[in-house]
Amino acid sequence: MANGKTSTPKDVSRLIEENNIKIVDFKFNDLPGLWQHFSVPATELISDEHRDSSIWTDGLGFDGSSIRGFQQIHESDMILRPDPTTAVIDPVLRVPTVSVICDIYDPITKIAYSRDPRYISKKAEAYLKSTGIADQAFFGPEAEFFLFNDVRFEQNEHCGYYYVDSDEGDWNSGRDEGPNLGYKPRFKEGYFPCPPHDSLQDIRSEMMLRLIDAGVPIEVHHHEVASGGQCEIDIRFSPLVDMADMLMMYKYIIKNMAKQYGLTATFMPKPLWGDNGSGMHVHLSLWKDGETLMYKQGNYADLSETAQYMIGGILKHGRSILAFGAPTTNSYKRLVPGFEAPVNLVYSARNRSAAVRIPMYSGSPKAKRLEFRSTDAAANPYLTFPAILMAALDGIQNKITPPEPVDFDLFEADAETLASIAQVPRSLDEALQCLEDDHEYLLQGGVFTPDVIETWIQYKRSVDVDSLRLRPHPYEFYLYYDC
Repeated sequence: MANGKTSTPKDVSRLIEENNIKIVDFKFNDLPGLWQHFSVPATELISDEHRDSSIWTDGLGFDGSSIRGFQQIHESDMILRPDPTTAVIDPVLRVPTVSVICDIYDPITKIAYSRDPRYISKKAEAYLKSTGIADQAFFGPEAEFFLFNDVRFEQNEHCGYYYVDSDEGDWNSGRDEGPNLGYKPRFKEGYFPCPPHDSLQDIRSEMMLRLIDAGVPIEVHHHEVASGGQCEIDIRFSPLVDMADMLMMYKYIIKNMAKQYGLTATFMPKPLWGDNGSGMHVHLSLWKDGETLMYKQGNYADLSETAQYMIGGILKHGRSILAFGAPTTNSYKRLVPGFEAPVNLVYSARNRSAAVRIPMYSGSPKAKRLEFRSTDAAANPYLTFPAILMAALDGIQNKITPPEPVDFDLFEADAETLASIAQVPRSLDEALQCLEDDHEYLLQGGVFTPDVIETWIQYKRSVDVDSLRLRPHPYEFYLYYDC
């Protein structure tokens, strides 16, 4: 069996036997968005069919109180049920290993766990079909990241600092490298240069091939705008849950391959001051019975009425979506004018200064889609993709007409024009308040639950907002030490 999609436990056993697999690694997602895992000998699954209790049906136990955003200590026992359709040969580990993504269940009730992010994605897909509006939502994220040569950071009671470095960094053009060979992309001039300016071509190519080996289809890779090793590798569009699964594998492979090259990969939105940050533009289209719902020739950008209502819903709820889609305090250091950051909640064809862009590369009806540009790859895709979809569906169900499209450079607009345009939140705290005030659309069909919303807001305020608010910042010493 090739390293592709499996469908049953027997398929997984065959994959193990035919590839001399030694280890099976079970992965699941915590609430903020990192993969967690543990491993068992592959023989445990090979012999599973002879057991009284099956790993596939009865699951494996774990401590839910040790996972971010999950259980309290007095209710810690949880179980994982592996999904055999997700089994692939791990493309980065030395010991032959099969990776399997799991769903989370309560061991007493046997009910799917409401805070399992993957379960929320599954409910979003089911709700879409139940509405009768569409039977498929395709997502295509463009996740950007940096590859640095060095990173150091510390925060304690008496000091705090960070330091990142890149052999590509424009700031190293004068460094004695014995010899320094130049060819370092200038600030904001890293988009599409050929090698030797683009020194990361080979590693991105290897990353792309490893991703394809793991069942993640890739469309393109390239250097991004910022100096200092900013990159992008784009995944071909897929249904919601599949895409969230693939984006987790994408981040896993990129981080591990970077380490193998002696580099470090980060999806942190704004690691460099004064240059472009890393976003994750999310493309979305709805389909029914194999036909796109996005296209109508002759309308603005050839958008159907359904697509326009989708945009209306996303723009209306865009500020609360970003509590999931731009989920860090650092996200809002990227969402500022002047760095191609889409801070204006308007839509436009081709215009990258708008939060929703309509790509115009192709005239094919099948290529018609919208692109929500304000999210970043620090987001948990199992929460962010459903939030975008639920906003789009709310737009369709309530016939929310978007404001007129904006076909001029908003970064050059005057203050009077900008005052009439809604903008994204200026901080994570503001985004969380927006979610607190505007989340009814997320509760439709039970996709998100009040408990998930409340837990997310409480967790983010405590761990992110308050933790940063309480600590002195290095730049404050520059501003205020001599006061």
